[in-house]
Amino acid sequence: MAIPITIPARKGKAALVGKGQKIRVINTHGQQVVDTWAFNRDDVHEFMSMEHSRASLSSIFCRPGRSMVTNKRLPILTVVEDRSGGIHDTLIAACDRHRYRQLGCKEYHDNCTDNLHAAMREIGLTAPETPGPWNLFMNIPVSGDNGLGWEPPVCKPGDWILLRAEMDLAIVFSACPQDIIPINGVGMKPTEAHFEIL
Repeated sequence: MAIPITIPARKGKAALVGKGQKIRVINTHGQQVVDTWAFNRDDVHEFMSMEHSRASLSSIFCRPGRSMVTNKRLPILTVVEDRSGGIHDTLIAACDRHRYRQLGCKEYHDNCTDNLHAAMREIGLTAPETPGPWNLFMNIPVSGDNGLGWEPPVCKPGDWILLRAEMDLAIVFSACPQDIIPINGVGMKPTEAHFEIL
């Protein structure tokens, strides 16, 4: 039985995953966005790409049986099963210090961009850039006039998505520290999440 690995609230966590292994990402408390990146372990300049994935999927969502692809248009993560409501954003960039400054923060604010790079360093790798993340559980509805909403996740405590690695990769998660707009629930309090490598 796999041991759950904690993604600390407001922080990031990375792991190495072999081709064919599965990763279960668990929304432990039900309202936490988890920014997600995947890099080819042998060449970190190849990574999961939102713009290439949207083109491959002809959709802004990746459903079970479909794959997210890299910037070389190769499958990298396949959705095996989704028990979370199926809402995972592919549109919004990772939060960073500039975003929080625009939202009125005068002091340093934890952010997903810094979490990505810190988590990669912990496993001995360096991200060459900050790719657009796959924002698991993040609910950004597109309205009829093409506007974007910023809504709480639709999932419940313990809901999960199961992914399969299609190459040897480094996977990185950030329990998004956003506490100014309600993407992490109406209480706007970031919490821990967990993942398992199966």
